[in-house]
Amino acid sequence: MTQVSKMYTVTILWIAMFVLFCSRVQAYSSSQSQSKPQSQSQSQLQPQLQSSKHIPFNSNTHSRKAFVRKAIVDTCAICTTSSIAFQSFTSPAYAKSPLPPTGVKAPNFQLPSTRSMSENNNNDNNNNNKDGGERNKDDNNNNTSSSSLVSLETLTKEGKWTVLYFYPGAFTSGCTLEARGFQSDLSQYQSLNAQIVGISVDSVEKNAKFCQEEQLDFYMLTDEGGRVSKLYGSALSMPGFGTFSNRQTYLIDPEGNLRWVFTDVESHVGRHSKEVLEKLSELS
Repeated sequence: MTQVSKMYTVTILWIAMFVLFCSRVQAYSSSQSQSKPQSQSQSQLQPQLQSSKHIPFNSNTHSRKAFVRKAIVDTCAICTTSSIAFQSFTSPAYAKSPLPPTGVKAPNFQLPSTRSMSENNNNDNNNNNKDGGERNKDDNNNNTSSSSLVSLETLTKEGKWTVLYFYPGAFTSGCTLEARGFQSDLSQYQSLNAQIVGISVDSVEKNAKFCQEEQLDFYMLTDEGGRVSKLYGSALSMPGFGTFSNRQTYLIDPEGNLRWVFTDVESHVGRHSKEVLEKLSELS
C-alpha cells in the first residue's frame, strides 16, 4: 500500500469518526432541547440518599454519560472497521508485485512509445524555429529510429544510463510535478550520460499529449495491462480499478543492469529528481 493510499484511508476514517461524533452531539442537543423539566413530585421520587450522603439525582448527567458510552461504542466500531479495511488494502489483490533484484540484468521489455509522435512534433517545431532554438530530443533519447516500439536493448545500445520512472497517470498533479522536475534538470542528466524514460498504463495518445503540453524533451512508454509494471515490482492491482503503475524510479546502467530502485517517491515528488541525480552521480 502506498503512502498516499494510507493517507487517504486514514483521512477518510477520521472524517467518518468526526461526522459520527457530530451527529451524536446534534442528536443529544436536540433531545435536551425537547426534554421537559421534571415536576416537583417526580423529582421527589428519585433516590436522594446513598450511604449517609445526600446525592441528588441529575437526569442531565445520566444523559451525558449515556451519550459518551454510545460515542465510545461507535468509535470502537469504526476502529474495527478500519482494521478490516487496512487488512483488505494489504491483501494480495492490492499488494505490489515483488521488486526485481539489483546488480543483475533488468527485466527486458518492448513497449509502444510516444517517440515517433514526439519526433513529428519536434520536426514541426524545427520548421518553425530554424534559428537554432529547437530542443535536444534526439540527443537525450537517441530518437534515430522510426519505430515506435522501445525495448531495454534500445535504451542501452548507445551506452547510456537510463532513468526509468513509473508513474500512475498523466496530467495528475503528482505526475506533472515529477515530470517537470526531470525536465528542469534534463541538462544535468545529459552531462551524466543519462536519459529519462517514463512508463505508465496510459495510452500512447494520452502520454503523447502529456509530453506535448508539458513540453517534455523525453518520451513515455505505454504499459497497457501493467505487464512490465509487474515485472519491475511497480504494479498496483485494485479490484474494480484494474492495474496501474506505482510511482517508482529505476536506475539502469549502460550494460542493462538494474543498479538502484527508488520506492518511496510519493512523499517527496517535488525533490525526487534531485535525489536521482545524487544517486546517479554516485553510481556512474
